Amino acid sequence: MTTVATKQEDVAAVAHLLRRAGFGATRDQIDQYAARGYEATVEELLNPRYGEPEDQDLMDRYFIASVEARSPGHADPQWAWRLATSEKPLEEKIALFWHGLFAVGGVKLDHGLEMLTEIDLFRRAGLGSFRTILFEISRNPGMMYWLDNQNSHKDAPNENYGRELLELFSMGIDDLGGGAYKEDDVKAAARAFTGWASKPTPPPFFLGPFPMEFRFDPSDHDGAEKSFLGKTGNFNGEDIIDIIVSERATARFIAKRLYLFFVSDEPDEGEIERLADCFQETGGDIRSILRSLFNSDHFKSAAVRFRKVKSPAELVFGAARLTDRFEIPDMDSSTLANYALFMGQHLLNPPSVEGWHEGEEWVDSGSLLERINFAASEVGRRTSPGVTRMLRRVESAGSDLQPGEFVEACLDALGAIDLSQRSKAVLIEHAAQDGPVLSGTPDGAERTIEMFQLIVSTPDYQYC
Repeated sequence: MTTVATKQEDVAAVAHLLRRAGFGATRDQIDQYAARGYEATVEELLNPRYGEPEDQDLMDRYFIASVEARSPGHADPQWAWRLATSEKPLEEKIALFWHGLFAVGGVKLDHGLEMLTEIDLFRRAGLGSFRTILFEISRNPGMMYWLDNQNSHKDAPNENYGRELLELFSMGIDDLGGGAYKEDDVKAAARAFTGWASKPTPPPFFLGPFPMEFRFDPSDHDGAEKSFLGKTGNFNGEDIIDIIVSERATARFIAKRLYLFFVSDEPDEGEIERLADCFQETGGDIRSILRSLFNSDHFKSAAVRFRKVKSPAELVFGAARLTDRFEIPDMDSSTLANYALFMGQHLLNPPSVEGWHEGEEWVDSGSLLERINFAASEVGRRTSPGVTRMLRRVESAGSDLQPGEFVEACLDALGAIDLSQRSKAVLIEHAAQDGPVLSGTPDGAERTIEMFQLIVSTPDYQYC
């Protein structure tokens, strides 16, 4: 009994990890990871081998318009395919995290190639040093254009980037609008980043979009002495980044954002301080912070499971991975990002420099209907490989399942998920109306598909 209970808990812990460090997994995949062990799974997720995916040429052939993507809409299919199928889920999840934090909106930038370049930056550097991430995004031509730094000159500095760098990207402000920095620090940062700009590109009308390039113009840089966060010197943008990363306020800000994204919509100050300590001890190494986060008793506890509202991306691409129905990047898969848009998350086009407001704000009466309809439609695709495997798993649970056993078997097949006792009671009552479920029969399969659809329509399924 102890062995069975231990195995079930191991499976539940790994399933929880895969929902948070990725977009969920099929029940078979959860078993494979659980067999390797929880900590080994954490290490595998944290150490993806960066590189062009093997099917990139296939994507380019199917998604022709995205090869020279003019707009975010042309670029969407490339990232959606990776979100739905990549075997390196944390690489894509961390890219989604940084995309929401260092938000660049495609409506203003209107350059699909550059948006994909930025997402790839987050894949490549997103689990490394925060200092490196901050430096690279500060040299990202799309970001420089988005926050008007090409209009910042030594005789007339534009404060947009300096302000958002401190307020939204690194140090943050409190509920009263104050922070660890002052207005003079914003002005000094703006002066330090003069000369950092996006190089002008030819118009795309005839030859298509040209790659955007970063340009530093030393003749337009303010090299005079500046005072920033209590330090004085002839600082440039890189110096400003070094000072920011050394601040405790930055450690707390990034720790809190990581906690809210990967753990819970409600902050736990003790855990955030512990993660901030890890930030400072490791020089802001994101991989080390996430390792500490994922291996903590707090993260693994039942108290934080199924307590975080799924973002539209988590719901859409989690369902796509569960049904495992995309073998090639066809037109059907190219529309996946649209479903997230219908639910309120326009990938490659955050609504403002603040990114998306997450948590319960994801769900209203309109988006809830979209979420339920999409999830129910996906798990209703009986011929998809993932649904076929789920049906077999329920059948293997017994040939004559009582209502309670049937509901538990369906929850297990959907990825070892759990529901509140109230929701379970409603589902069991529904299952009992038609008596025991006979495995291996057309009626049994039909009732199983219906139960899958009912489960993903519950309020509980909106949480991960």
